Amino acid sequence: MVDSVFVMPGTVAAPRTGILRDLHSRYETVREALTRIDKAARELGLPDISTRLIEDVAGGRPYSPEVQYLEIFAVSLSTYHLLVAEGVEPVAIVGQSIGELWALAAAGHVSVGDAARLAVARSRALTRQAWPGTMLAVGVDGRRAGSLAGLIGHPHLVLACENTPRQSVLSGPRRQIDEAERVAEALGWSSVRLDVPHPTHTPAVAQAARDLLATAPRVSYGGGRWRVSSPWLGRDIGDEDPVELVAGALTAQVRMLHTVRALHAAGADTFIECGEWPVVTRFVEASVPGIQSVVPLSEHDPVAAVRALVAGRTETVSPQVRTPASPPVPVRPAPTLVLPPPVATTPAPAVPAVPTVPAAAVPAAPSAPEVLPAPIAPTPPVLSVLAPPTPQAPVTPASPATVDHLSSASDADGQYAVVLTEIRALYGDYLGYPPELLGDDDGLESDLGVESLKQVALLGRVADRYGLPDLRANTSLLTVGTLGRIAQAVVQARGEATAR
Repeated sequence: MVDSVFVMPGTVAAPRTGILRDLHSRYETVREALTRIDKAARELGLPDISTRLIEDVAGGRPYSPEVQYLEIFAVSLSTYHLLVAEGVEPVAIVGQSIGELWALAAAGHVSVGDAARLAVARSRALTRQAWPGTMLAVGVDGRRAGSLAGLIGHPHLVLACENTPRQSVLSGPRRQIDEAERVAEALGWSSVRLDVPHPTHTPAVAQAARDLLATAPRVSYGGGRWRVSSPWLGRDIGDEDPVELVAGALTAQVRMLHTVRALHAAGADTFIECGEWPVVTRFVEASVPGIQSVVPLSEHDPVAAVRALVAGRTETVSPQVRTPASPPVPVRPAPTLVLPPPVATTPAPAVPAVPTVPAAAVPAAPSAPEVLPAPIAPTPPVLSVLAPPTPQAPVTPASPATVDHLSSASDADGQYAVVLTEIRALYGDYLGYPPELLGDDDGLESDLGVESLKQVALLGRVADRYGLPDLRANTSLLTVGTLGRIAQAVVQARGEATAR
């Protein structure tokens, strides 16, 4: 069996009605978990959480931040029980922001009821403080995002989350976030405001953290079954007090990117999202190209998808994104999208590798923090493995001398090899992938998951780099694009230009 990491999302979109119907009917452990969450909810004056998730309930859903958090908890814990019941055992569990509490419950360090009560206490402490801040996902690494916050210079505007090499999250007062958004736009950095019920991961919510420590019921900490890796502590959780952990995370920076990379370096090769949509796994994919990510609940048959994983047959699952029958309305950005930088006529500055947790990963979103994320039209996960291609020649950035050499080269094959190496480096830098993992025959969308808008932006960069404006109009390079075909088109267009 593969070495799997279970990842628990933080604040994501409200789950679909009936999403847990099948798991509830199949697994006794799921029924028991939902019963315990419902019991805790009723004790706290909230409605049963499971009803909407296992039945087709007509009418509006009773909404409050507490209900939203507990529904996410119910979905995460039920997915965990599906995985374990079918024989998948994690080498570690990671949670994004409040998802770390779900991870502690799944691992057995705290009881399900205690986790539910602590989640509600956290929410109510944040509501009482009513801090009027917000969060902004920015399509750059943590170093640049942190520099942007430092430039504005407000003590409560901080780098909150490092999700991927190309997505970070700022948290701060609305006025300063507005200013950061304007500066990011002027610099050509993509950004999106995150719609979260409680902005966190900033010193601004220290009052809520103190309130939580003073008012939350004590929670006993037991010896868990699984290891829980914390993106904000930067290590595995030991015997820390759960209330102190949750309170401490409110003001801490979360580094999903570093956590994901550390787990991968230790041997983890599959990351499984215990949620409805690919949120944290999008961060993972953007941070460690080539890993396998699985999001069972986004599949038409979640149980079959998990059994295929156990049987080592995940390669038989179509890598095409499936559209859910009844997509949810996202409440907050799901750090699902890694925001790319916009097209620029001059090379973008190199982005050093850099992370919710609250994170790997990320964005690599919202991600977001609880990240994240920005409303996303549901684009469920891609079950695929990026197989590393045959090692290529070392990638070296093109210099003017290289381009001159290209013009004078008479050997078409030699020109093609040079252009392909340069394009691989350009695409790798833009996407945050090691260039050697980008095969010349990999489909940009089907194999690498590069969205159409990103392809347009990247093709524009290629056109600018080689002075071939007509290349932008070559739609075939977008519909069936590969790096090899793009390199061939560049060589051919340069040859035609020279002949004229």
